[in-house]
Amino acid sequence: MKISKAVITAASPRQRALPLQTLVDRDGVQKSVLRIIVEEALRAGVEEIAIVVCPDDEAAYAGAAGDLAARLTFVPQPAPRGYGHAVYCARDFTGQEPFLHLVGDHLWVSRNGQGCAEQLVEAAEREACAISAVQASRETLLPYFGAVGGRRVPGRQDLYVIENVLEKPTPTEAEQHLLVPGLRAGHYLCFFGLHVLTASVMELLGRAIRAGQEHVTLSQALAELAAQERHLALERPWNRYDVGVQYGLLTAQLALALAGRDRERVLALLLELLAQREAAA
Repeated sequence: MKISKAVITAASPRQRALPLQTLVDRDGVQKSVLRIIVEEALRAGVEEIAIVVCPDDEAAYAGAAGDLAARLTFVPQPAPRGYGHAVYCARDFTGQEPFLHLVGDHLWVSRNGQGCAEQLVEAAEREACAISAVQASRETLLPYFGAVGGRRVPGRQDLYVIENVLEKPTPTEAEQHLLVPGLRAGHYLCFFGLHVLTASVMELLGRAIRAGQEHVTLSQALAELAAQERHLALERPWNRYDVGVQYGLLTAQLALALAGRDRERVLALLLELLAQREAAA
C-alpha cells in the first residue's frame, strides 16, 4: 500500500482562521499553521494534498501556504455538515486510493526527529491497512476527542487492533466500551488528529450522507470500518497541540520552540521571565 495523497480538513466555521495564524517553526522560521501542517504531510512522502475549506477561503489559504500553494488542491465544503462530511468532500480527489488525513487545527511534535505523519505512513504501508494515531489520554480529555477500544497486537507495545470507536464519549461510556488492557486506570486511547484511511471510509461516509444525516462524524465511519476490515491504532511518544483551545497557540509555539534549534535561547527567556515575576512578588 503506497500513500501518495493527503487530505487536510480546515472548514470548521468556528476554526477556519486558525490555520492562517503565524508561529515560529522548529527551524526558527515564521510560518503559518497551515504551512507547518502541509510540510508535515510532505515530509511523510505524499505527492498531492487537498485542503477542505469554507467556500471563498481558497485565496486566504493559498496565501498562507506561500510557495507551497501550487502543490495544493482546494476543495470547498458547501455547508457545515460535520467533520465526516468535510472528509467526504475530498472523495473525488482521493478516488480509490488510501490517503493520509490531517486535521487543520492541530500541530504535532515527535521526540525522535522523524515526523509524526511520516512514522504513521510508514506503519500503514508496512501493515497494509487503515491506521490511526492515538494517545493515551486522561478521561478528563474525552469531551475533546474521539476514542477507541481494542487490544494490543501480539508482540507490540505501540500497536492496537481497533474494536470500538466512540465520538467524544462520556467517562461512563468509555469505561463500558473502550477499556484497553494494559492502559493506566482512567486513561483511554484518544485520536491524535492523524489517520491513514482507505477508500472504504469514503464509501461509509457517503452511505451516511445519502441516508440523510445532517451532521456526519468521522468516528461513526471509523467504527463501521473497524467492523468490516483491519483498522489499527498506533501509539508513539508524540505530542499533539490543539491550537483551537484556550492558550492553544501559545502552547503549540512553546512546544515547537523547545523542540527546535532555538531551544536554549527560549529556555533562557522563560527563566528570565520567571525570575522577573519572582522578583516582582
